[in-house]
Amino acid sequence: MWLALAFVSAALLGLYDTAKKSALKDNAVLPVLFFNTLFASLIFSPFIIDSAAGTGWFTGTAFDSFPYAGHPETSGADGGTVLHAHLLVIIKSFIVLASWIFGYFGIKHLPITIVGPINATRPVLVLIGAMLIFGERLNGFQWTGVILSMISLYLLSISSKKEHVDFVHNRWIWFVAAAAVIGAISGLYDKYIMRELSPMFVQSWYNLYQMIIMAIVCAILWYPNRKHTTPFHWSWAIPLISIFISAADFAYFSALNQPDSMISVVSLIRRGSVLVSFACGVLLFKEKNLKAKALDLILILIGMIFIYFGSR
Repeated sequence: MWLALAFVSAALLGLYDTAKKSALKDNAVLPVLFFNTLFASLIFSPFIIDSAAGTGWFTGTAFDSFPYAGHPETSGADGGTVLHAHLLVIIKSFIVLASWIFGYFGIKHLPITIVGPINATRPVLVLIGAMLIFGERLNGFQWTGVILSMISLYLLSISSKKEHVDFVHNRWIWFVAAAAVIGAISGLYDKYIMRELSPMFVQSWYNLYQMIIMAIVCAILWYPNRKHTTPFHWSWAIPLISIFISAADFAYFSALNQPDSMISVVSLIRRGSVLVSFACGVLLFKEKNLKAKALDLILILIGMIFIYFGSR
């Protein structure tokens, strides 16, 4: 079941990247990110209220928003325990926002068919971390899938040089690379906190904390300088960002919450979102250099198939 959820999350992530690319066209980055966190918080507001007020509306369901689902004796009786849960989520909020800020700036200034491959390097970092921290081991099929995927992503990054993007000296490339590294750290941290916290509690509250943090960031960094930077304009792609990332994260957290899930495999499958973003780059953004990238995408798909059968 966790494998299916990982693939669903990957497809939604591809749509998320597409909506993000569209919303950021000639637009200010920080307010777009703030509205993303705002709409996501509104989506999860019923679960936030349920958790804060202890109403129990969703107890026993997949939308249970108490910190320790299935353990009511620790979900409210001990204030310190609940505080600990919130501190874990606040840390996650800072990690994710750091990755998003770098990633938003990068995807605004680069073709989505270049950003996708760079983001797809995250599983390598997650794999190393998972093996060192969680003791995860991959079988032959899974290793074949990982190797094929990494080779294909390397070739994809090479073919992107034909678009005259200097990977060494282009600062936006480094922004996307930083987003990938921090995103890998976030993935490992997710596996750690999902061992004890319920998925809906994490997802609902970290969106709220992100909104608060982004409101402060916008008030300090963007609003005083708004007349001297790229102006903000409304785009209907902005709420779509929130919808797609909320659905993708719900599938992702639900996958990680299952005891037999492997963060290294889930993370790699989610990077299959590059297939969706690539297709959208072709159809919606009319990006170039497609023939050189098609073979690399086929290798990614083959790698996903090996991982799937190796994880059944």
